[in-house]
Amino acid sequence: MEIVKKANPMLLLFYTIVIPLFNFFVNLQIFNFFKTASFNPLLFTLAAVIWAVGGIVFLYFSFNWVAEQYSAKWGRRFQPFIFIGPAVFLLGWLLLLPTIRTLYLSFMNADSTNFVGFANYAAVFTNRLLNVALRNNLLWVVFGTIACVGFGLLIAILSDRSGYEKIAKAIVFMPMAISFVAAGVIWKFIYYYQPGSQQIGLLNAIVTAFGGQPQAWLSMVQPWNNLFLIVILIWMQTGFAMVIFSASIKGIPDELLEAARVDGATEIIIFFRIILPTIAGTLLSVTTTIIVFTLKIFDVVMIMTGGQYDTEVVATQFYRQFFMYRNFGYGSTLAIVLLIAVIPVIIINLRQIRSQGGF
Repeated sequence: MEIVKKANPMLLLFYTIVIPLFNFFVNLQIFNFFKTASFNPLLFTLAAVIWAVGGIVFLYFSFNWVAEQYSAKWGRRFQPFIFIGPAVFLLGWLLLLPTIRTLYLSFMNADSTNFVGFANYAAVFTNRLLNVALRNNLLWVVFGTIACVGFGLLIAILSDRSGYEKIAKAIVFMPMAISFVAAGVIWKFIYYYQPGSQQIGLLNAIVTAFGGQPQAWLSMVQPWNNLFLIVILIWMQTGFAMVIFSASIKGIPDELLEAARVDGATEIIIFFRIILPTIAGTLLSVTTTIIVFTLKIFDVVMIMTGGQYDTEVVATQFYRQFFMYRNFGYGSTLAIVLLIAVIPVIIINLRQIRSQGGF
């Protein structure tokens, strides 16, 4: 039999209002202290970590205590909000509000003083530089995604039947351990070009060793220079696709594969009739994830070319317009265009997760 708590309604209202306000006030004071304090960086970091962890723990326990003061029925209704409430608040504050403000700025002029309607959106699809950026993004999406998914699936299939599976997967996955900025620096030395016969760039050194002429791969060879940049994405993201595919393939029952072989099915038939249909959900998830990644590619292009030589993408053009040229209307419009391009892919991914019982 459920025990019904009886509490003073005014006291409950007091707890409900005062405890959140108390949490907010205390954390605000601590934040202001850290903002103005000046002491040893190591101690500063340690204190900030303690505050972050301790603040979250205290926030949860204090809110949970307030929920427990209510009856069991109302307590159960409040507790889910205690768990997800702070996360929803932060998401709204850090994602939803900036998105709304960016949408608002996209309808304004460069200094956000006059309303210009859809003029910025019209300019996005008529400006030559932006058309080049949109074309390049399409190249990244098509070639980058197909290559990452294709090579990842191929390596996952082949390594699964190799005696050196762990070593092969470790080598392929290793580039995932470094950032795109570091990868850009590494590949800049690979593509490096200087006039004359002596070349320090790895690719040009190989070309000249075989009697060829060195090339300025990232500047003079247009539009192929975009494909040379996409190679960096493939080098880094193939490991991600391989790991996910490998885990999915290992989930296929061995009995099913053996039964197919006993019935006379070749390895190619097994791949197309059994493996691919079984991992179709994983294939879609990996593909959409890499598509989203390629749509917002930024680091590699900025490090390698700075967007020069017709290698601009939407993200680099957004950075230039918003932060360098201070054209807030144009920059915000590019950000919204990126958001619109990503939304359908995310919806497909969420539907796939839902169909698999993810939520």
